[in-house]
Amino acid sequence: MSNADEDNGEAEGRLRMRPSNSNISDDQEPFMGIKVRRKASLFREYLGDYIDVPSHPFLLKILQKQGDKRVLFADKVLRVTGSGKMKRCVLMITDLAIYLVDPEIDALKRRVSLAAVEKICLSELSDNFFAIIIPTEYDLLMASTRKTEIVTVMVEASKNASDFELEVAFSNRFEYNAASDLVKEIQFEQVQGGVKTRILRK
Repeated sequence: MSNADEDNGEAEGRLRMRPSNSNISDDQEPFMGIKVRRKASLFREYLGDYIDVPSHPFLLKILQKQGDKRVLFADKVLRVTGSGKMKRCVLMITDLAIYLVDPEIDALKRRVSLAAVEKICLSELSDNFFAIIIPTEYDLLMASTRKTEIVTVMVEASKNASDFELEVAFSNRFEYNAASDLVKEIQFEQVQGGVKTRILRK
């Protein structure tokens, strides 16, 4: 499987570049500094909501039903299914939970409390993949060009909600539970022109 880049859309074109990391707090520098990032991501100003959640009544209805009001991040991402397929979905992160919504049928597919997240796994290379490890459920493997922002938002939200320091683990090979009874390993390798990604069944 090759590196999966998403179309950035118009929102990316509106991003302003600035020579400052002032939007990164001191407690996030340890993991922000390890990553070999694209130059553009170093000075990217975070917008948070890239899909204009208030303009989508079905998203507001989902949040209202769960009692969430504050959206910290929202964007379309690619989710890797248990069978290994890439499926586009809407990822929303609030101060309480993570939401995965199927935009084709306007339906909530999964809600995970931030308190249930143990850690986030990433490679040390400039790919777009990240895994959200959830011990009480199956894990989430996704890809987004805004991965750095997603990780930052989750770390801050977890700390603000429960004073829990969400672990961010870096490795070019890590395991995740693709389903309740299915363990897979994702491997990353730097090759000419980019990063080669392989997902193997254990």
